[in-house]
Amino acid sequence: MPFRFPLAAVLLVREHAEQREERALKKLQLDMSRAARELEELNAEIARVQTAREQAMQVPIPAVQLQAYEGRAEAATEKKKILVVQIQKLRLELAEQMKVYQASHRDREALTGMLEKQRDEYDQKQSRAQQKQLDDMFMARRHRK
Repeated sequence: MPFRFPLAAVLLVREHAEQREERALKKLQLDMSRAARELEELNAEIARVQTAREQAMQVPIPAVQLQAYEGRAEAATEKKKILVVQIQKLRLELAEQMKVYQASHRDREALTGMLEKQRDEYDQKQSRAQQKQLDDMFMARRHRK
């Protein structure tokens, strides 16, 4: 008689749920890394604009060019503020998703543990039954002689 785990369907559902939560977690981590990279780029852009503006101030330049530098710096700063808010939101979502994933993982691990325990018990019973059968055959041969 082959081994059958009575909660196999539940385990399958839990495995799929864990995989779904893991994908959602990885997506949030990817979004977080993209936002962090974009923040670094904005910081670099702000630094470049400030350096260019300072260099331009060393020589006489048209006011329009100075206003352009200021406009670029302000635009980058506004984007940075928005991005910082997004990053904070992503951090909260990431922490929440991590809790959901961990709960899903624990649920699946519990069922996997039950499966392994029941399979070990089944294997032991099968092994005992085979050994008993071999012992019975040995004893039957011994009595015939």
